Amino acid sequence: MQHNKVLILDFGSQYTQLIARRVRELNIYCEIYPYNKIPKEVDEYKAVILSGSPNSVRAENVLHPDLSQIRAKKPLLAVCYGAQYLAHFSGGEVAPSNTREYGRAKLSYIKPDEAFFENLQVGSQVWMSHSDTIKSLPTNGVLLASTHDVHNAAYKIEGEDTYAIQFHPEVYHSTDGKQLLENFLVNIAKVEQDWTPQSFVEETVEDLQNKIGNDRVVLGLSGGVDSSVAAMLLHKAIGKNLYCIFVNNGLLRKNEFTDVLEQYKDMGLNVKGVDASSRFLEALAGLSDPEEKRKAIGRVFIEVFDDEAHEITDVKWLAQGTIYPDIIESVSATGGPSATIKSHHNVGGLPDFMKLKIVEPLKALFKDEVRRVGASMDMDKNLLGRHPFPGPGLAIRILGDITPEKVRILQEVDAVFINGLKEWNLYDKVWQAGAILLPVNSVGVMGDERTYEKCVALRAVESTDGMTADWVNLPYEFLQKTSNDIINKVKGVNRVVYDISSKPPATIEWE
Repeated sequence: MQHNKVLILDFGSQYTQLIARRVRELNIYCEIYPYNKIPKEVDEYKAVILSGSPNSVRAENVLHPDLSQIRAKKPLLAVCYGAQYLAHFSGGEVAPSNTREYGRAKLSYIKPDEAFFENLQVGSQVWMSHSDTIKSLPTNGVLLASTHDVHNAAYKIEGEDTYAIQFHPEVYHSTDGKQLLENFLVNIAKVEQDWTPQSFVEETVEDLQNKIGNDRVVLGLSGGVDSSVAAMLLHKAIGKNLYCIFVNNGLLRKNEFTDVLEQYKDMGLNVKGVDASSRFLEALAGLSDPEEKRKAIGRVFIEVFDDEAHEITDVKWLAQGTIYPDIIESVSATGGPSATIKSHHNVGGLPDFMKLKIVEPLKALFKDEVRRVGASMDMDKNLLGRHPFPGPGLAIRILGDITPEKVRILQEVDAVFINGLKEWNLYDKVWQAGAILLPVNSVGVMGDERTYEKCVALRAVESTDGMTADWVNLPYEFLQKTSNDIINKVKGVNRVVYDISSKPPATIEWE
């Protein structure tokens, strides 16, 4: 795709993906690369942004990017660590902060008539997150902005389109951060704002047609947004040469297999439903460790999928709904694999025996962009608005070993919770919701009789892309009714709790 691309060099900041998201919100295409893996085709990028970092420029193992093809040759914006890096190694001074510079701050000075700060005012709120501070500017540095505690909050290099800021414009606490990025990218770097869902669909369909030709493609549908949008893009490109397989692993939501299968057929997709519930449950029997459960499900899925793929003659490609965060997280800022928090079912290599080429139509998109692309193709709003659902399904929402009875209980509980959210018009206000079956029994009293039954936890979070999440403050009246409905309608449950943990430190799923 020939766009006005922006390159973001990642130094390991927790905010790097937010920079990319903010840039994409300006309808500008950008890509993230580790600081030490700068693309050879750097000339294709119209501007470069250096991210923050948990590292210090004063450390022995300082992260050194090769900026020889960038500095003074392309518009450059250095954020936090990037700003300190340019100062420290270009004639300035960086030292430990006397005060902790973290959180909200307000601009107390802005250089007059400065294009970089156009439409920003003194008093504008910014977000600081650093332990070092820039004591003196680099050679030819010109002060652009200050806060009460940080004198050198922003500067530029005279004679270059190089700008540096000590704060983070990408986080929502920087109230004019998007405006600042627009000033740099559009007004200074002259990047065109031509990255839209419609342009993505047109170009992706054309690329798929050129890449695949008349070959046949097989795609595993999950019922989720990513695989569904990927399917529609491929359907637009190659029609009936796309063969979709929707596998029931026995761990889907209540009635989901039949409901979603009908929805896919209504969309005109060439789809086959495969009920492999018993096969998955047999593989899970006796397994309690979450990683073992995930791996067992992944193994069986590949076996089932491979069996079905062999029923289709001359398949050359395997399509996947991989999205951009999956790609980014597979490589850390130091170029090595990221720490594995949880295995992802669609990330990583396929077994050699499948011998299929990979096509990933969504690998350039964030989750919210996937939804916008789907909407531009007039896909069903209910499907596009579906909450994310883990690939291993309810297996990782049942803590401990898996049995058909536990699956039944959780499916019933989940149905009460999700249907209740929809009835109370809360579903679309929640990014993801679900129930967790805990591996404990608790004493209860029902009908004057003592019970000793299961406890379930309800979880509802708000988020943009799942990287961070806050628990949702659902109305007490809703939680009260939902708890009563679950205990009265679901045999085997006598206690309901609500999870009020945020991510971080917790994760969205319990396993």
